[in-house]
This record gives sequence, C-alpha cells and structure tokens, in this order.
Amino acid sequence: MYATVRRYEGIDKVRSEEITRKAKDGLLPSISKLPGFAGYFLIDAGEGVLTSVSLFETSDQAHESTRLAATWVRESDLVGALPNTPKITAGPLIVQGRPAAAPTNGALVTA
Repeated sequence: MYATVRRYEGIDKVRSEEITRKAKDGLLPSISKLPGFAGYFLIDAGEGVLTSVSLFETSDQAHESTRLAATWVRESDLVGALPNTPKITAGPLIVQGRPAAAPTNGALVTA
C-alpha cells in the first residue's frame, strides 16, 4: 500500500467550502476509478489548511493520482483557490492498523 499526503496552506474560508464541494463531486469520483485505488480523505485542519490523503496499491498508481489531481485543479478553476504549492509526502505504508471485523456467524449484518 502506498500513501500520498498533500498539505494545502493559505486557503480562504469561502474557497475552502468550494474546494470541498468540488472535491466531493468531481475529484473523488474520478480518482476512485483509478486502478489500485484504496481510499481518499480530505481533512479540514483549520487555519486555512486542507490536507488530502490518497491510498493506492502501488507508487505508480499513486503518482497517476497526483497527475489526475493537478489536472483536476486546473480544469475546476481552483488554481486561485489554492495559492500555494502543496507540500507532498509520499511513500509506502510501513505500519497499518484497522479494527477487526465483528464476527457475524455467517449472518448478514445491516446497519
């Protein structure tokens, strides 16, 4: 598993809401169709900071998502909303933890 973290700073609050809406409606559907997609998260860190986390099976797949995201920013007219180049951290996941699935005894569990 490979993760890419992008930290965007200096975002105006009004534009933050626009970015969030466009990411949910446009970027997420596109990025989730890429091979190896394992997850995408957008975090509002406050103080004009948004952080995204993308998870993919391989580094090549993750790098493709970075290219797709850059194109999406341009095509969604968000260049002005993201005034600073994001700080990017990427690499293989070396420790992972997830809660164990609850035993179902073969029964279908619904929420």
